[in-house]
Amino acid sequence: MRILLAEDDPMLGPGLERGLGMAGFAVDWVRDGVEAQTALEAGGHEVLVLDIGLPRQDGLQLLRWLRADQHDIPVLVVSARDGVNDRVTGLNLGADDYLTKPFDLDELIARVHALARRRQGRPQPEMRLGALMLQPQRREVTLEGQPVQLSPREFDLLAALMERPGHVLSREQLEQRLYSWQDEVASNAIEVHLHHLRRKLGAAWIRNVRGVGYKLVEPGPA
Repeated sequence: MRILLAEDDPMLGPGLERGLGMAGFAVDWVRDGVEAQTALEAGGHEVLVLDIGLPRQDGLQLLRWLRADQHDIPVLVVSARDGVNDRVTGLNLGADDYLTKPFDLDELIARVHALARRRQGRPQPEMRLGALMLQPQRREVTLEGQPVQLSPREFDLLAALMERPGHVLSREQLEQRLYSWQDEVASNAIEVHLHHLRRKLGAAWIRNVRGVGYKLVEPGPA
């Protein structure tokens, strides 16, 4: 899952970028509201973690623009402003959740996962397709009740495909989901990860739609 982190604190920003990255998110970190708006206009992010006190354009201005422009990305506001009026203002402007500083990183991660589930219309924390189950927060996969050991990239790729089983995603869409701006992506990276996934799950789980992309399907009876 790809996240846009808008945070200008030079101490907190790197820690959040690193912590969210270790939790399996692809994180793009911007340091002011103008950079954040440019990134949001480009698209590709699934959740926005937004500090209110941003330079050049504060978080509330950005949030007001975001909703007026019909962007539906879930927004988690993180702010040192902990008054009831501050929280009400943020939520009324279109924030989906509000977390006051200081906060625990695990709580932030759990709230990001909850926002992503809500956007996908998925009330349960796990994803299921037949005998295949994926638990995003625990980063665990089982097939017919048996654990499947995946690399971080393989896990993220499977999670992207499992969000909408049967829906075709192009290589470019998958790259956008898995990698942040600073990642160097080999031209065949997605194909390599898909090859490994097929070897571990069984080739029938992932289908190549020639010239379009890839989709996850439940294999039929042998």
